[in-house]
Amino acid sequence: MRRRLIRIALILLFFPPLLAAVAGWFAGPAFLHPIRRELTPDLIREADVSFAVAGATREDFNVRAPDGVLLRGWKVRPKNPNGGWVLLFHGVADNRIGVIGQSEFLLRAGYSVVMMDARAHGASGGPIATYGWLERNDTRAIIDALLSSFVNPCLSIQWHGPGGPDCKLPKHIFALGESMGAGIALQSAAADPRIEAVVAEASFANLREATYDYAGLRWSPLLGKTFFAPFSWTLLYRDESLAGFHAAEVSPEKSVAARAFPVLLICDEKDVALPCRHTQMIYAAARGPKQLWTVPGAFHTAALGFQPVEFRRRVLAFLASVAGAQNSAEYPVGDDSKR
Repeated sequence: MRRRLIRIALILLFFPPLLAAVAGWFAGPAFLHPIRRELTPDLIREADVSFAVAGATREDFNVRAPDGVLLRGWKVRPKNPNGGWVLLFHGVADNRIGVIGQSEFLLRAGYSVVMMDARAHGASGGPIATYGWLERNDTRAIIDALLSSFVNPCLSIQWHGPGGPDCKLPKHIFALGESMGAGIALQSAAADPRIEAVVAEASFANLREATYDYAGLRWSPLLGKTFFAPFSWTLLYRDESLAGFHAAEVSPEKSVAARAFPVLLICDEKDVALPCRHTQMIYAAARGPKQLWTVPGAFHTAALGFQPVEFRRRVLAFLASVAGAQNSAEYPVGDDSKR
């Protein structure tokens, strides 16, 4: 009887971690191949209605990534542009329509926006998503193409007269991202200093930390770091083998420590997908001017829906202050989470 009880205890002790390891191994490919939300004609019409209300105009903007992948998106200009451009980054298993709400108030405020489908998302190509490893290079190519779209018309013999709208280079380039897009935006800003500042909502701190939340069944990260930790180990090991990148280097936390750029970090109080500890880790690591806003009652990436007026106010104030202090060392700093 004693031996039988010992066997049962050992099974109960080791079977869940073993099962977690097997689950992580099989989940690895799905992590690199998120569900693709197609850009349907209905979604495009929805976007066009939004742009029309804002008095904005869009044009197709396709960019070839360094590895040859074709990235598809839009450049959208407001009726009265202020010279600033904002790169918008959507979340995982979404497409550019996922940041349409953010584009609306930015366009009304005079900011032009670039809305791209991330690689392996929407209408863009690419066999896998790497959560910033390849996407940071995609962002550099997007900025190159954006700037070239201003310069080339000025060099063309068909262009006549000073002050053509496509000959004035952007005064400022900012980035705003949601969830996966927030992590990509932060990593892109570390890799490309042309991005002056980043607004990031519900970013992951690093890939390993994010997998702990999934391993813990979005209930307890401690469970994911202990009993079910083998899920994280095997998932990341297999993904590193399949995709050829080092998971430890896919880290917004490291990115904000590598380059001191202004950040407005937003976390959603009720977020169980990427809880506030991720944003707090990024905030603690950031070397540049930083703000942190915790949104009461909000779920994952729902800050704009829960606090629309305050969201718009904070984002626009942050971008305006960075633009106004471009040639100064004075940026707004401090933790606004309790304001």
